[in-house]
Amino acid sequence: MKRMGIAHWIGFVAILIWCLLPVVWMISLSFKPVAETAAGSPQFFPKEWTLDVYKEVLNNPDFLLALRNSFGISIIATVLSVIIATLCAYAIARLDFSGKRMVLTIALAIAMFPVVSLVGPLFDQWRFLGLFDTWLGLIIPYMSFTLPLAIWTLSAFFREIPWEMEQAAQVDGATAWQAFRKVIVPLAAPGVFTAAILTFFFAWNDFVFGISLTSTTAARPVTAQMAFFVGPDQFNPPVSTLAAAAVMVTVPIVILVLFFQRKIVAGLTSGAVKG
Repeated sequence: MKRMGIAHWIGFVAILIWCLLPVVWMISLSFKPVAETAAGSPQFFPKEWTLDVYKEVLNNPDFLLALRNSFGISIIATVLSVIIATLCAYAIARLDFSGKRMVLTIALAIAMFPVVSLVGPLFDQWRFLGLFDTWLGLIIPYMSFTLPLAIWTLSAFFREIPWEMEQAAQVDGATAWQAFRKVIVPLAAPGVFTAAILTFFFAWNDFVFGISLTSTTAARPVTAQMAFFVGPDQFNPPVSTLAAAAVMVTVPIVILVLFFQRKIVAGLTSGAVKG
């Protein structure tokens, strides 16, 4: 047993190093001067630690505008997706209607559809409709791909909530809407948080839609804006600048995960254990 415990700890440490090594390397690069990365320095940690790269990124107006776009688009897509998914999941979990399984199957198939295959048709359609290079032109695709997963997650929670609690609220004088809003939704809070976090992650981390459906900084998200960073010359990409920007873009995600980690785990493991 003791050997098994040691083996488990060795495996845990090995996996941890394997997962965190790229992150540590990215952070290390972000503190290297541009001249050091341009010279192709092979050492892991910087010879000279500096914050100049972070100052350069924060003083870049295009990056700040793209950061605002990412926050705005991601938050709006998240709120709309969670509201629509909550209503749809409740109907699927509570109502009996023909074709319910087909609806869930189609929703899951949409979530698995390759994003790259839709870029070309969306590009032409968005230009025709005037949605190209707009916030709405990115919010709609984000919602289309995140709604199915959010519906699946929330419907699993609503199925576990007993009917008696909703009926008891209605007996006490609550309307159907009040029982749903004040009883059902709070009980499904882990699923709601999970759906919101997954939606926000998809919108925040997206690159394909962001680079393909925008042409200016009016709606370009921060992940796509990083592709326009310019190095000292065409043969030397701005490695340290990209690393610093990547660290700044990753920080909100890390904060969200640490803050809501229990609710995320509860949402993802819902229905995995019965009895």
